[in-house]
Amino acid sequence: MLYNKFRQQLLGMQDHLYNFAFVLTSNRDDASDLLQDTTLKALDNEDKYQDNTNFRGWVFTIMRNIFINNYRRSMRSCVSLDNSEDSYQLNAPDERTYPSPENSYTVIEVQRAIDSFPMGYRIPFSMSLAGYHYNEIAKRMNLPVGTIKSRIFYARHKIQEMLRDYALR
Repeated sequence: MLYNKFRQQLLGMQDHLYNFAFVLTSNRDDASDLLQDTTLKALDNEDKYQDNTNFRGWVFTIMRNIFINNYRRSMRSCVSLDNSEDSYQLNAPDERTYPSPENSYTVIEVQRAIDSFPMGYRIPFSMSLAGYHYNEIAKRMNLPVGTIKSRIFYARHKIQEMLRDYALR
């Protein structure tokens, strides 16, 4: 009985899911692909769905996560093609990849700004910079996720304020 209810709910949401996919992708073909991927993933994980869970939220979260993962994957696999006729330039060093004194000084100033924060702000902000998610930081610090978000928000704005003169250069 639950099996049929799950599939009926999923089929009933296809139009809403397609609209959300189109909002995310801004392309009809990509939206159709995202809808198909989401439907398949939901069907594959049907056994993981808890009966008392918001079904609509569960499926939309699956779609959003698939979109984010696909986007990140596409950003990592970006390939740039060199159409220049001077192939000797391919192996020439790019001066922009070497740190300039100005860039190094900025990094030092940013680190000083971070170090000037109280521990309660410095730790979550540093963990966020290191790639930790809000939930992971909250769990490690035994604090609510909202507190972590507000501390990271505060730290970002404080750094922007402290280093405002660098933005003007």
